[in-house]
Amino acid sequence: MHAVEYKTKEQKKKFYRSKEWEAVRQQALKRDNYECQHCKHEGGVTVDSIKTPGQRKEIVLNVDHKYSIEFYPQLALVLDNLETLCVNHHNIKEGRTFDKIRPTKKKKWDDERW
Repeated sequence: MHAVEYKTKEQKKKFYRSKEWEAVRQQALKRDNYECQHCKHEGGVTVDSIKTPGQRKEIVLNVDHKYSIEFYPQLALVLDNLETLCVNHHNIKEGRTFDKIRPTKKKKWDDERW
């Protein structure tokens, strides 16, 4: 018997487009009341966006694997291995954060007088 692997981008893409993933993903969202579990733990609330007809739905929540499918493929469809996270907390967990500090623009001249 050959074990399923999720090492390549193509393998992961195929998995995340599968009916099995979508079914367990919906179960996780429902179980977590469509709320980010990290925000909830911190005393805040981040809920899913509402679909506006004719427009693309804004992605607010992700269902994340606590243990990566790349290294733990046997847990890919295990509900207890999933948690709902807002995009911000998911990016922090995955190390995809960016400094929000923008370089300050220099004035053309300084109006300050001494």
